[in-house]
Amino acid sequence: MAEDKNIKQILDENKDLEVPVVKEKEEIKPTKVVNNSTRANKQQPTSNENKQNKRNNSQNNNQKKSNFSEQNQYEEKVINVARVTTVVKGGRRFSFSAYVVVGDKKGKVGFGHGKANEVQDAIKKAVKDAQKNIITVPIIKGTIPHEISEKFLASKIQLRPAKKGTGIIASGTVRAVVELAGYTDISTKTYGSRTKQNIVIATINALKKVRTVEEIAKLRDIDVKQLLS
Repeated sequence: MAEDKNIKQILDENKDLEVPVVKEKEEIKPTKVVNNSTRANKQQPTSNENKQNKRNNSQNNNQKKSNFSEQNQYEEKVINVARVTTVVKGGRRFSFSAYVVVGDKKGKVGFGHGKANEVQDAIKKAVKDAQKNIITVPIIKGTIPHEISEKFLASKIQLRPAKKGTGIIASGTVRAVVELAGYTDISTKTYGSRTKQNIVIATINALKKVRTVEEIAKLRDIDVKQLLS
């Protein structure tokens, strides 16, 4: 009983004392360190930079549109498609070789060659090659200014001017070139080998050498009237 009294006395004496409360440790969240360099990179572009970017984009779009329109203005004709066979150790490999003439019928014409495993791919390559090799030829009243002959390997071509209403007198290969160049009245003659690509190259080389009266007078350093008299 004495022990119980002692315990009661101790409890009564310690009534007013506050029991300390142990708090749980708070988690410390890591803070993000932002460098000044990253802040500078994230800064928005100024109004002048935005205007400059818009101008550059508009110029690029205009260039793409002009290139696309230039490519579309040319007509194309397939001269020949040949199948090429390559014999290898495992057997045979087949590919195709295409020859194409392009022109706008306004004095521009070109010839190209392309190779691929498929016919359509070979023609596309030939068209791109032809567009890179465009030449400008003179057209005087629908015909050439003067007669000219040209030879390439075993093929020879002769081009002669014709009167209005004559039309195009030419073989299928030469006709494709002169039609796409823009001639409506012309007389032609082929000699020697009838290889299509050789005839086309000979025709293109002949058209390159055609000169107008003004160009010849300038080369000779005389007046046009003096040249024609």
